[in-house]
Amino acid sequence: MKSCLRTSETFMPFFLSDDTCPNLSIVISTSASWRFMNGSNTLYCSASYTDSSDDETSPRDKQQKNSKGNGDFCIKNIKQADFGRREIEIAEQEMPALMALRKRAQGEKPLAGAKVVGCTHITAQTAVLMETLSALGAQCRWAACNIYSTQNEVAAALAEGGFSVFAWKGESEDDFWWCIDRCVNVEGWQPNMILDDGGDLTHWIYKKYPNMFKKIKGIVEESVTGVHRLYQLSKAGKLCVPAMNVNDSVTKQKFDNLYCCRESILDGLKRTTDVMFGGKQVVVCGYGEVGKGCCAALKAMGSIVYVTEIDPICALQACMDGFRLVKLNEVIRQVDIVITCTGNKNVVVREYLDRMKNGCIVCNMGHSNTEIDVASLRTPELTWERVRSQVDHVIWPDGKRIVLLAEGRLLNLSCSTVPTFVLSITATTQALALIELYNAPEGRYKQDVYLLPKKMDEYVASLHLPTFDAHLTELSDEQAKYLGLNKNGPFKPNYYRYGNAFLFSSYFDRPVGGSRDNRVKKETNI
Repeated sequence: MKSCLRTSETFMPFFLSDDTCPNLSIVISTSASWRFMNGSNTLYCSASYTDSSDDETSPRDKQQKNSKGNGDFCIKNIKQADFGRREIEIAEQEMPALMALRKRAQGEKPLAGAKVVGCTHITAQTAVLMETLSALGAQCRWAACNIYSTQNEVAAALAEGGFSVFAWKGESEDDFWWCIDRCVNVEGWQPNMILDDGGDLTHWIYKKYPNMFKKIKGIVEESVTGVHRLYQLSKAGKLCVPAMNVNDSVTKQKFDNLYCCRESILDGLKRTTDVMFGGKQVVVCGYGEVGKGCCAALKAMGSIVYVTEIDPICALQACMDGFRLVKLNEVIRQVDIVITCTGNKNVVVREYLDRMKNGCIVCNMGHSNTEIDVASLRTPELTWERVRSQVDHVIWPDGKRIVLLAEGRLLNLSCSTVPTFVLSITATTQALALIELYNAPEGRYKQDVYLLPKKMDEYVASLHLPTFDAHLTELSDEQAKYLGLNKNGPFKPNYYRYGNAFLFSSYFDRPVGGSRDNRVKKETNI
């Protein structure tokens, strides 16, 4: 049997065995989607939609409307909506907890009256979250927290579905803030809940529209960068509303930060560079949960992994996990790959970039683009060469070049995708945090930063167990009494750390209020 690999410009013949692949054809379109068609059954497995280059008009200069005549959105191309809808439907299959929340909300709307303004990565997984929030009764307006992570086809599907979305892949810095402002500055509509990833949305409202906080009930924040900014506001006495720290919930730390990054670091590096990991020398800056995931994945692939760390506890964990703890300047000349995941700034400065070997790959797995000093590379003596999407060669006068990925922004969501099932855990945690803050009686939460109640963490985990056909053991009355527990949980105290890694608090830096045992955490690693 003869089939062909089809693109918009070429036909590349290849051969498949009739015995192993009867009636199978593969079509790869300019959207970079893979459609496997066998008879009437179709399985779609796709990377993010890649636009054709025939339309370079800025979305801000376009007049677009969906099929219902609504134009309260700004995206790349509304015509991609059908493709985006298929992406969302695929994601739904791997997000059982959110689908369970929708089913349970059919008779009640715990977010009725909620007006949620969000600033997160706009992906198929986020779309499932947004549609779940809508099913729970909320109105949503959304912008992207990263200029490269938006899946344009998903944004189109959301706009077609009636959501006010302002985002597209490849925004400029000005576009980024314009989109956030369009979500917030709306005549006749004011948010009463914030869902943020990185703190930029919260910062913008504080800076431009501080009076809005009079009607905002709470903030839900999922990243280390954003949580750090919230703790700074709390410490200064400037936090106006209660905030929920999703990043340090067990379900975020122990699943998203660890397992998600363990898989997506390899995916992002492979898609962008085709690098072979075996035998490569890699330095991972930061041994928090994200760093642990990256190190574990690279070690399993045969890489020689070094770790840099400022926290002696995380450093000791790295040593006992079999990694060599070094200072970055000790290995910068010899390593093949540099990965930052600290949540800090200026981790890789120009001095280190100058000393890197020819062909060194440099990337970031932290939220913000501050970890690598990319600005220092934009000088006349250095040449930038775009070799493929999100991959730049920065070339020195002597011919040496480094491979910079996503301009120092988040690698996995800028250059690849992340495991949907893990994001289901985080998204469900976000949804429950919104429900908790929105429905909490007055006085339960003060103007401070809180963790999600332990009972809700356990509930999120329990919603994902049926996927594995997993069966929990139940305590007998005698056992529950012996342990001093309620038979239905919570099963662990708040200080229980679920394994070998956690972000620790300092007794020497206390914020206003009483969350997290009245301690501000010195958050040095994701």
